[in-house]
Amino acid sequence: MKNHSFCIFGFIILFPIIGCKKEYQRPQKYEIDLFANEKKDTVTGYVMSEDEAYGVSDMVVASSDISVSDSSSGRGKAIYIYRINSGDLLFSKRDSVISYPFQFLSDKRLDFKKEKNDSVYVFLETLKGYKSISEMKKIKYQWLRGAPVYLLDNAEK
Repeated sequence: MKNHSFCIFGFIILFPIIGCKKEYQRPQKYEIDLFANEKKDTVTGYVMSEDEAYGVSDMVVASSDISVSDSSSGRGKAIYIYRINSGDLLFSKRDSVISYPFQFLSDKRLDFKKEKNDSVYVFLETLKGYKSISEMKKIKYQWLRGAPVYLLDNAEK
């Protein structure tokens, strides 16, 4: 008898708390798209030309020996750290000589194709943000946002 009365008492107490929960639901007629005339974001953003990327970047390196040394994804933005083991310094605003191996950071995965050991242009700018990563990994440069991956013609080399 006590067990049945306890169950009935618990049901009487819990039913109003759980069963009568009402949430506000906004009617569809009040939904207004404030940015209907704005251009929708696309997956591919603005891609610079080779000359434009060369002019804007702080450092340009030609290399065929590039690999991903570290990456982080899942929490927050994805971060990729690339290592250039050897290459040619084509242009630099600050450093006239760089020591290899050399690391740079990118917020997207770069498609360096490994075809016939071709070199690619690596367009870099000074690292903005990422203070803890730059101090820990001693990284000074990041991939120039909007710069594409261009293959270097072997005839020019």
